[in-house]
Amino acid sequence: MAKKDPKKKYIHKLKNKYRLSIYNDQTFEEVLVMRLSRLNVITVVGGVAILLIAMVTILIAFTPIREYIPGYPDGNTRRHIVENALKADSLERELQQWKIYLGNLHTILRGENPDNMESIPDTSIRYSEINFTRSMEDSLLRVQIEAEGLYNLSVVDTKNDKDNLTRLHFFPPLKGVVTNPFNAKSGHLGIDVVAPPNEVIVAIADGTVTLSSWTLETGYVIQIQHQNNLISAYKHNSKLLKQSGAQVKAGEAIAIIGNSGELTTGPHLHFEMWHNGTPINPEQYIVF
Repeated sequence: MAKKDPKKKYIHKLKNKYRLSIYNDQTFEEVLVMRLSRLNVITVVGGVAILLIAMVTILIAFTPIREYIPGYPDGNTRRHIVENALKADSLERELQQWKIYLGNLHTILRGENPDNMESIPDTSIRYSEINFTRSMEDSLLRVQIEAEGLYNLSVVDTKNDKDNLTRLHFFPPLKGVVTNPFNAKSGHLGIDVVAPPNEVIVAIADGTVTLSSWTLETGYVIQIQHQNNLISAYKHNSKLLKQSGAQVKAGEAIAIIGNSGELTTGPHLHFEMWHNGTPINPEQYIVF
């Protein structure tokens, strides 16, 4: 007599039907009858186990219950981690800028010209995602202003105006060393003056503050309108002492030297003078 294959025998046992009956203990009445097989029991138990595991996993992964698991960081911990990472990045950037600043000071003390380097950009800011597109209102305003000034012709003797500027007395905005002179061809429309930290910046003449604000590239900026259609601008300040519309006198404190903005390598003043809408060299009129 041929022996049965053990594998087929095992599968046959799994498919064997069994009767599960539940009786009332007092009346012996049959309450529940179920026909089961080992395969059905294994399938049901396995499916329930997988469902429970999936539900527990989802509950832990997508609900605040995961914060009660030992070793898992909560919301405050994750927030502190991000803040500390940003602070460390800022401190590293600030340390690099101070190294460049001290290196430029040593170069100046040796009588050499320091390197004109832009500051290292902040890696915590995604500049590529900043959108500088013009709005419709801005475009309409530009068209209106250009149309109004299209036929506004005037003859101005700028030579005599510049001669008048040489007769005026200007206060130096800051006593220091000029590290980067005026160069209109390279786009440097002012001069950079290096001085010790927390030095006070003063107005070069009487005038009205027309701008007292902050920009991405030049940081805290203050601008003054003077007589003879002259404008002076003071950039990269750490603090502004005057607001827009304020009347200032010559030699009056208007700001504190600083290192604000992206285009800076250390505490210094970027100073500009504009006459009749044209940048002029401040060193021709002021002794620093």
